[in-house]
Amino acid sequence: MEQVILVDKNDKEIGREEKLETHKKGKLHRAFSIFIFNSRNKLLLQQRAKTKYHSPGLWSNSCCSHPRPEESLEKATRRRLKEEMGIECPLKEIFSFIYKAKVEDLIENEFDHVFVGRFNGEPKINKDEVMDWKWISINELKKDIKENPQEYTPWFGIIIKSVLTLDLEEGKLP
Repeated sequence: MEQVILVDKNDKEIGREEKLETHKKGKLHRAFSIFIFNSRNKLLLQQRAKTKYHSPGLWSNSCCSHPRPEESLEKATRRRLKEEMGIECPLKEIFSFIYKAKVEDLIENEFDHVFVGRFNGEPKINKDEVMDWKWISINELKKDIKENPQEYTPWFGIIIKSVLTLDLEEGKLP
């Protein structure tokens, strides 16, 4: 059983618990979200696999997950990006925040660390995790979120507002 790291509002570890149980109870836990941009400043989106235990088939950011107990955020982000999308690239944490969202019969209550990176090419997706992927311009994304919000994960809608304020010049991101 996969465990997540329970934290307080300052991201200090206060315990560990099985992942699904944590989401059922809505306990605050550590997570991360990754946004990968290409050199044309298009964002890599993933469509979650239909077999995911929540939000199956919805579009979301490039990768997101939880660090394992005793695993640094740096190692966890690199591990999951490789496992889900087949991508290796430098990542940089840009901010963190707490959000809470009801997702079906579960509660996402996360202290989320947001990372960005640069990658040009095609991901090699893990079909157990990801159903599809696409590069999308920020303008196209804004339009689609406005017209089809139900097609996106709840956390993506929350985080993307902050990520869109980034200065996406090539030298500013990893």
